[in-house]
Amino acid sequence: MSQSAEVTAVNDQPQQVKTNLLGFSASKLGDFFEEIGEKRFRATQIIKWIHQMGECDLDQMTNLSKDLRERLKDIVEITLPEVVSCQDSTDGTRKWLIKVDGGSCIEMVYIPERERGTLCVSSQIGCALDCSFCATGKQGFNRDLTAAEIIGQLWIAADSFGQFEHKAPRRVTNVVMMGMGEPLMNFDNVVDAMNIMLEDNAYGLSKRRVTLSTAGVVPALDKLADVSDVSLAISLHAPNDELRNQLVPINRKYNLKQFIDSAASYIDKMPDNRRKATVEYTLMDQVNDRVEHAKELAELLTDLPCKINLIPFNPFPGSEYKRVSNNQLNRFRDILANEGYTVTVRTTRGDDIAAACGQLAGEVNDRTKRQERYKRKLDEAQPVKIIDG
Repeated sequence: MSQSAEVTAVNDQPQQVKTNLLGFSASKLGDFFEEIGEKRFRATQIIKWIHQMGECDLDQMTNLSKDLRERLKDIVEITLPEVVSCQDSTDGTRKWLIKVDGGSCIEMVYIPERERGTLCVSSQIGCALDCSFCATGKQGFNRDLTAAEIIGQLWIAADSFGQFEHKAPRRVTNVVMMGMGEPLMNFDNVVDAMNIMLEDNAYGLSKRRVTLSTAGVVPALDKLADVSDVSLAISLHAPNDELRNQLVPINRKYNLKQFIDSAASYIDKMPDNRRKATVEYTLMDQVNDRVEHAKELAELLTDLPCKINLIPFNPFPGSEYKRVSNNQLNRFRDILANEGYTVTVRTTRGDDIAAACGQLAGEVNDRTKRQERYKRKLDEAQPVKIIDG
């Protein structure tokens, strides 16, 4: 089927489905224009209009001829997801609820800091991985987001801050693929969206300022190094397979050794030999926060160039995991630091609007029945098992 148009039938009448150019990378836009008999340089013009100037109205793209604009209007559209609501935290964090095709909603979060602004972007409606400490997983799973729905989140944030008019008091300087969903299970669309983020004629973000976080989809991580060199974060959360099997179920398919080896291979393929992976470790009280866990983690990561980001667990309705105590967090951090690791502790931001790490839930039309099972468990007051590692 041609990319330029797709025909469907409604009431036996042929209807042309327009192609949404919002999620087309520069190379795909070039292919598209060649396919319709135009020069590839039109791709640069379009991508600048959409992602540098924030213009989605073809009539306003005045360096395209009127004839071309009229022709494009018959076969393409530039359509954004719908913003349902926007909440601001007392600490300056902002969370959007965004409706996508099919009626489900996703969430994205902007975290302002002194010298940067980080946008946490979703890649799926819900998540299929069902990590036991994450609110997103309890929402179940509906579908992958399209490249347009992924990059549309960045467009919406940039527009809300006046970034396209170059008068923004706040800007998106960093993007982390750490919102709802597992990015590597939506490989092609995530890569296309990240390519637009990195494109000089679009957002022009540095590969160091775009980070993909994965819970361990090893075959896709092995493939990623062939097409991208964005920064890598690995969601570990446990130092041994027995505990991680319970916290992060995908570990039963791709164990810690496979995951760490794959991450090390990705870093080894980077052109800059100073690159490191970020190891994300959510600390839960009396679950994975003990001295022996810290020592075990230090040993596990010996051959991986990395820095470690400790994340205090953020509670959400129905979860019986508890936030780690400050004393235990500091003890855990100090053990790792004494072993020579660079260790940071993620500051909890936006928890008053449920925008903190692990709290994103959205409104998912769940296809897995997981949400139904989880709600039933809450109604029956069955406790969530606290893992004894």
